[in-house]
Amino acid sequence: MDLSLLLFSLKKLAAAFALPPLLPLLPIALGLALLGRFPRLGRTLGWGGLALGLLLSAPASVGWLVAQVEDPAPLSADAIRNADAIVILGAGRRAYAPEFGGETVSRLALERLRYGAHLARATGLPILVSGGAGPGKTAEAVLMKAALEEDFGLTVRWVEERARDTRENARYASAILGTTGMRRILLVTHAAHMPRAQAEFEAAGLTVQPAPTGWLGNHNEPAAENSWLAELPNPHSTYAGWFALHEALGRLAYRLSR
Repeated sequence: MDLSLLLFSLKKLAAAFALPPLLPLLPIALGLALLGRFPRLGRTLGWGGLALGLLLSAPASVGWLVAQVEDPAPLSADAIRNADAIVILGAGRRAYAPEFGGETVSRLALERLRYGAHLARATGLPILVSGGAGPGKTAEAVLMKAALEEDFGLTVRWVEERARDTRENARYASAILGTTGMRRILLVTHAAHMPRAQAEFEAAGLTVQPAPTGWLGNHNEPAAENSWLAELPNPHSTYAGWFALHEALGRLAYRLSR
């Protein structure tokens, strides 16, 4: 048995329990199960889980959480001029895509690829895509390369297809670029993921210019006409809460494992 694969699977299992929807549902379920024998404890757990679920889906509380993890600044023109290459990180795959003849990149990965393609056209810099896969699956980087070349008409210089997480993205990308002498990169990933990704790539010896995309926070967005409706939990805020908590826990785990 591959020990590294086992540890990676255990990490993913732990993350499933530490994130919505299981995170608030578990205390609710446990509270209901305990109501008969321990009514006070059962009610506390049930109401606590409900409160946690609301905090992780209400726009006001989610907005605060997103602000703690998201890189608010877009890439500057000066930073673009001081780079050797563009590195685009994977963000999952869509396994069932019969309209494309099989697999393709996820919508999150497509957001990153679109911005990476925009930067590549503006700068002419070479592109490295990074993202691995589980056993028997097509590496994310292979799907990313296909999307960039077929859909955006760009050439991908390097394909890093072993990485299973952000730390490995950084380690393996650095090893590839190290053979070329290129150490200054424009790093493309989601704004909420950028601080963690930047820290890992810099620890791997690269000089990083953050090139975030896909902001989850409503930065400088005017209030909606029915602003009270905008404060109710909704699909966007629920997803943003999941993403922000995922990043907060990811940063903590990486700090503890250094």
